[in-house]
Amino acid sequence: MNNNNKTILLVEDNPDQVLLAERALKKANVDGNMVVMADGEQALNYLNGKSGSELPHVVLLDLGLPGIGGLEVLQQIRNSPQTRNLPVVILSTSDEVSDKRDGYAIGANSYILKPVEFKRFVHVVERLAEYWLELNEHYTNKVN
Repeated sequence: MNNNNKTILLVEDNPDQVLLAERALKKANVDGNMVVMADGEQALNYLNGKSGSELPHVVLLDLGLPGIGGLEVLQQIRNSPQTRNLPVVILSTSDEVSDKRDGYAIGANSYILKPVEFKRFVHVVERLAEYWLELNEHYTNKVN
């Protein structure tokens, strides 16, 4: 895949999950840049410091974050004129109906359960990258 000028923002506090995602992206031959933020506050600060074409092409958001939780991060992304159209994929181990319902109600573009098996995780990451970095037409608000 040719994604070298495209960025994935991974918001994940578990270093093992971050390593797994990095390995999966490499194994899936995804050339895009992955930026990792370990908590919701870092992610929001990162996004608020970007504008227009500097924004990531997709946010992969864990729900169980320290401090500002994933659903609150999503809410703040959707409330900001600068980031409201940013694609956000919840990537979580939670299979709770309430988490799925709330995630979609707030504005998640997708909700994906994190696979336990590495091979399956690689497959999921490869499909995510293919869709969000190759097939999806990226749009950002141009806010002054």
